[in-house]
Amino acid sequence: MKISLITPAVKQSKNGNRTTALRWARLLRDAGHRVRIDVDYRGEATDLLLAIHVWRSAGAIQRYRQRLPNGPLVIGLGGTDVNTFLKSDPETTLRTMAMADALICLHDLIGEALPAPFRKKLHIVRQSALPLPGPRRPATQHFDICVIGHLRDEKDPFRTALAARQLPPDSRLRVIHLGKAHTAEYADQAVAEMAVNPRYRWLGEVPGWRVRRELAKTRLMVISSNQEGGANVVSEAIVAGVPVVASDIAGNIGILGRGYPGYYPVRDEAALARLLVRTETEAGFLDMLASHGRKLEPLFRAAHERAALNEIVNAAARSG
Repeated sequence: MKISLITPAVKQSKNGNRTTALRWARLLRDAGHRVRIDVDYRGEATDLLLAIHVWRSAGAIQRYRQRLPNGPLVIGLGGTDVNTFLKSDPETTLRTMAMADALICLHDLIGEALPAPFRKKLHIVRQSALPLPGPRRPATQHFDICVIGHLRDEKDPFRTALAARQLPPDSRLRVIHLGKAHTAEYADQAVAEMAVNPRYRWLGEVPGWRVRRELAKTRLMVISSNQEGGANVVSEAIVAGVPVVASDIAGNIGILGRGYPGYYPVRDEAALARLLVRTETEAGFLDMLASHGRKLEPLFRAAHERAALNEIVNAAARSG
């Protein structure tokens, strides 16, 4: 098929929506489809529209439906669709979702947040990641852990830095934070945090190869978000063999599972600090987190994601 893939994230962006769009395009091309990525739908001929983010792509979806009332339409739900816009602008969000032949979500618990009529068209697609090119070699001088995420409110970006302030003086732990500051205020806050917190290093926005190098060096990844639609960085850590500590939000539990032992209460840096002490001082605890990740790793292989996407778009085309 000829597929138009719409994402609100511009070409130069390194945010989650753009990353997802590029990966989905590659996987669908591998499955034999022709895929064009754009930020809007402008009336071009296409066999199917695949839009990422309900609310931010609502205009493009509406224009597609006006041109092709029965055209196949698949929408990937963004985290803020469910956690923000379903509450702040339910009219636009629900109206747009109702147009879709299929909805894609990125973790197991999104269905619980949706009105019942939409659950029958909901499909779970776990985001895949590529393994590291070689074995991990964590640094030994410090107990380095990483935070991989842009500096914006949804990510609760400084929670790990605040937790690191509470560690005992003999701790060797350092926080390496990779991610773009979405505002000048966030950049200023990161710089100020480094000035008073010797355990915190912010490296700013970095290319994908630098993220993978950090995963090869780190002992642990922390995802501290206060909301997520299903973060690909969790898949990347699991496939890389990096243990994960996560806030106990639905977007993390829906990927890692309800029984995962590495959760802390969201926005609670004291609880996070206690977990970080355990990861540094209890080898058995870090090994337990890694063991859980190894059990999950087969779920995040590219072949699984490609097959799931291909099945969804083909079914939507048949019903359109």
